[in-house]
Amino acid sequence: MATESLSAPDLLNAYTGQVRVRVCGLLVHHDTLLLTAHRGLLPGEAPFWSPPGGGWQFGETIQECLRREFREETGLDVTVGRFLHLHEYKADDLQAIELFFEVTPDDPAAVPRLGSDPEHAAGEQLLTQVAFVAPRDLVVLPAAQVHPMLRQIISPDDVFIPQIRFQR
Repeated sequence: MATESLSAPDLLNAYTGQVRVRVCGLLVHHDTLLLTAHRGLLPGEAPFWSPPGGGWQFGETIQECLRREFREETGLDVTVGRFLHLHEYKADDLQAIELFFEVTPDDPAAVPRLGSDPEHAAGEQLLTQVAFVAPRDLVVLPAAQVHPMLRQIISPDDVFIPQIRFQR
């Protein structure tokens, strides 16, 4: 199936109707955050920006999961630091608990590259971009395009203020 013919629900089939535990990493570099853009979550092919991360698999530790996800999505090997945030996400078809950790690259000179998600075939990838993004660039985007944990940050230092966000 060609990428253009896949609808958003088709792209998200691997994640619907189940509760997921996602582990995400916050990497700050020169006052920017390393983020990934995803397609298929918003109308009109608008990108959704969030920290690299993904589903915790049976048999792995949370730290192993985050290191694997970072390697898959950005090509970077990272060291997992302190736990920072817990975020509950609930929509009609998607539900997750997301755990956010501080991460640092093992090689500070390494350059991130757009990776892939093994749950999706080459033409069905959700990841479209990896970039260092300044908080000032996030606040000008429509809120729906920015992960809820990042919507109110003004400075990269703000990501280090622990938060717990449950649905009401």
